[in-house]
Amino acid sequence: MSGHINDTEITDALVAEHGLTPDEFKMVCDHMERIPNYTELGVFSVMWSEHCSYKSSRKWLKKLPIDGPQVIQGPGENAGVIDIGDGDAAVFKMESHNHPSFIEPYQGAATGVGGIMRDVFTMGARPVANLNALRFGQPDHAKTRHLVAGVVSGIGGYGNCMGVPTVGGEINFDPSYNGNILVNAMCVGVARTDKIFYAAATGIGSPVVYVGSKTGRDGIHGATMASAEFDDASEEKRPTVQVGDPFTEKLLLEACQELMASDAIIGIQDMGAAGLTSSSVEMADKGGVGILLNLDKVPCRETHMTGYEMLLSESQERMLMVLKPGREPEAEAIFSRWGLDFAVIGELTDTGRMVVNHEGQTIADMPLAPLADGAPEYDRPHVPTPQAADFDMALLADAPDMADALTALMASSEVASRRWVYEQYDSMVMGDTLAGPGGDAALVRVHGTQKALAISTDVNPRYCFADPVEGGKQAVAEAYRNISATGATPLAITNCLNFGNPERPEIMGQFVGCLEGMGGAGRALDFPVVSGNVSLYNETNGTGILPTPAIGGVGLLKQLDKAIGNRFTAEGQTIYLLGDTAGHLGASLYQRDVLGNDSIFAPPTVNLAAEAAHGALVREAIDKGLIAAAHDISDGGLAVALAEMAIGHTIGAEITAQGDAGFWFGEDQARYVLAVTADNAMAFEALADGLPLHKIGTTTGAELKFGDTVTISVKQLHDLNEGWFPALMQG
Repeated sequence: MSGHINDTEITDALVAEHGLTPDEFKMVCDHMERIPNYTELGVFSVMWSEHCSYKSSRKWLKKLPIDGPQVIQGPGENAGVIDIGDGDAAVFKMESHNHPSFIEPYQGAATGVGGIMRDVFTMGARPVANLNALRFGQPDHAKTRHLVAGVVSGIGGYGNCMGVPTVGGEINFDPSYNGNILVNAMCVGVARTDKIFYAAATGIGSPVVYVGSKTGRDGIHGATMASAEFDDASEEKRPTVQVGDPFTEKLLLEACQELMASDAIIGIQDMGAAGLTSSSVEMADKGGVGILLNLDKVPCRETHMTGYEMLLSESQERMLMVLKPGREPEAEAIFSRWGLDFAVIGELTDTGRMVVNHEGQTIADMPLAPLADGAPEYDRPHVPTPQAADFDMALLADAPDMADALTALMASSEVASRRWVYEQYDSMVMGDTLAGPGGDAALVRVHGTQKALAISTDVNPRYCFADPVEGGKQAVAEAYRNISATGATPLAITNCLNFGNPERPEIMGQFVGCLEGMGGAGRALDFPVVSGNVSLYNETNGTGILPTPAIGGVGLLKQLDKAIGNRFTAEGQTIYLLGDTAGHLGASLYQRDVLGNDSIFAPPTVNLAAEAAHGALVREAIDKGLIAAAHDISDGGLAVALAEMAIGHTIGAEITAQGDAGFWFGEDQARYVLAVTADNAMAFEALADGLPLHKIGTTTGAELKFGDTVTISVKQLHDLNEGWFPALMQG
């Protein structure tokens, strides 16, 4: 059958259907020195898709900081790798599975989790933690409950079956995601620094080996679908959504770990987006060799699959390896023992070409270099986001009193407890989770050691929309604060850059601005980017999402017994505010959810020198045992941070500080709330000498008291905070 599909005439309409522009098709023909056949067109279409080639973003990604003494492997591999001491490495990455999750929420989210775990264990690491960053439409939208339920169930279903804890994440709701939700999955693994595996395939004649599940027709053109915006007919694209099997992936993980304990593997690559095509192209190109594939050897679960379908299928739980010649029997024995398919499907050549045979015919013969790095790199027109006005203080004329504002925020979509979500995830499996969901950052012990990894996901899309540069800075700075608040040292970040259509100059301007801010923050905070993902065309019928450059931060706590949490632990502790408060209400939750105002005002500015200095103080004070609890101030400002610290163990506080709505609910950056026992207060104040430190109250009782005028029951705040999500999901 494959001999017939290549007889298809290559028309302008067929080229367009494959997502290539006329200019791009001309480039393909120039590289090929002829018109490609149908299979070759399909290969170029996925390799040159936005999802695989980053053709609109490469120019700007090059400007991000990617180096540091802690960096073992930066962007360009399956995942980033950093040194965490003692011969240990942390391996991590975040990726999007947005379009599939909107069309088929359970499988879209599940296969997103499965794919990101494969990226990590392909590098030789054992996954130890999953996180996710989710964005849904407005809570009362007709599809929101269905999408939340499906995505959460898919994440839990896959992660729980794999036996990898889901330890943290974030969820936002906003009308901009009504037609295009975001599902960003992050995985962190641990490996030995001398057992990191890379994708580069070398050694002419070395066998190319396929392992894992059989290939089916699911996910064909998944990469192309992820590179186009939605319209009203997008739900018809269910066939392009992959189907996952976590039990097979668990077997694949264990089989790979067993083979990796030997020295048989030269190169290894996950079959993710664009499946067999991208894995073979990337491995051969990185090794500077050619590759010959015989698709007759590919294990298939469906009959009469064409070569085109096999090359473009995104069936899950599959890997491609290049082995040392002669090691095939040893490897096959391992995969057979784990009940997995194993097939030698090709070999490396010295041609610099990808040659594909099927049913006695050569169905594709293509130069590798143009497939891998030859996609066009666009410098798309971009216009900066206009400078937003400062917050209009006249809006405060009709503001509710402080108690009403605080209770409204504690029961709002952004601040409400996510317990309904994370109780569906196993956060304790493997026995190394020290602090799971609900803290500033998750803490996971490096197994068998006294070290722990601190992990957080962060971004405020409202800020990024109002001022992309400051929003980009803030996303990195908040990850830095969340990690510092546990006592851990921030080491590196991964990112997942979710934006609308880059062909619209204002959207490209958001992208350029956010990356400028992220890059500046990464350099100032010694917090480089080691991996990531770009997801563009996140819009439906021309309406784009808020710019959402999600940041996944990873830090190291060298002595896990020094970790602290973000909840008041006892009465009689002194409460400090670290950082300056100007009362910034622009782009705040108070503006949106208390005042009900959606005007575009400037978000708070980010003072990176202050972020670095305040983070360093918090970490040093925690290391010296001077702080009992720490919480960074973000959405909802100081009052919300205090309430969140109180409801954890139902310990109230008497706050002596006084201020207006801006003081209580402003979202100024570089700030923390810190609780310190009486016998440590003097030493802590001495350590903080010269920094803006303010004593604002004392922990006591079961109520939050703000001066003599406002008293709110901590239990009432707790119940409001816990009640919102279950009420949403019960409809």
